[in-house]
Amino acid sequence: QINLSVIRQYVDYLVNEQNVKNVFVNGTTGEGLSLNIQERKQLAEEWMCQGKDKLDHVIIHVGALSLPESQELARHAAAIGASGIAVIAPFFFKPTNKGELIAFLQKIASEAPAVPFYYYHIPPLTGVKIRVEELLDGIKEQIPTFQGVKFSGTDLLDLAQCINKNKREQLAFLYGVDEQLLSALAIGADGGVGSTYNYLGRKTNLMLQAFAKPDLALAQKYQFLTGEFLNFVIKLGFGVAETKAVMTFVSGIPMGPPRLPLVDASAEFIVKAKAKLDSIVWPDGD
Repeated sequence: QINLSVIRQYVDYLVNEQNVKNVFVNGTTGEGLSLNIQERKQLAEEWMCQGKDKLDHVIIHVGALSLPESQELARHAAAIGASGIAVIAPFFFKPTNKGELIAFLQKIASEAPAVPFYYYHIPPLTGVKIRVEELLDGIKEQIPTFQGVKFSGTDLLDLAQCINKNKREQLAFLYGVDEQLLSALAIGADGGVGSTYNYLGRKTNLMLQAFAKPDLALAQKYQFLTGEFLNFVIKLGFGVAETKAVMTFVSGIPMGPPRLPLVDASAEFIVKAKAKLDSIVWPDGD
């Protein structure tokens, strides 16, 4: 079941401990697609309520397999004042070309005509491999609120072409593969949306600062150490359940078990992951 009571503590932890002031609600890590419509609305409302005056942006993922459900979630997000909405490609009956995907996205975006709209590109999970470079060509004419992309793919050539071609549009390109964020920043990504920032947000912000200076050697140190941890846990088997377990032992906030078909992280994973994270010596001395 969803646990709304921890969200206030969660917001305070992100802001005060991790220096994270922007959240992406009901996405992959939040198991948004395993929740029913009512649960997704309740979570969106609670994040908006608890984040008021504390968070800068609350982007709500409203994608669903059912177009009417997605439209309902978009209207709801607009009604509660979300900073933006995002939608993944439908992944059972899949769009097979750019025209079909844009038509689907447009039907959702038009239900929230004053809310910035983001396409959530995550081909490893959706199986929809339509290149974003192709998708963006002419998209603003059909979706005037189109603001950018959460790019959770590893094709940095595609991302680079998007950034290079759309500089004048002032679109936001937010990268979603945490272990490769520095690579994406180097080709012009505006920031990242990812699961590790729940517990490594402060470290990632230090990496962003180092990159902006620019102190590439320091930025690399942070990226390599994040990668070292992720490389270790990926070999153990690292998914949403394990991410919840790591966030629980780092923050002390109970993230709870995942919903089936995902199963809880093993005790062995938790012991090994904690030991690995504790062993890392970060450049800031922590």
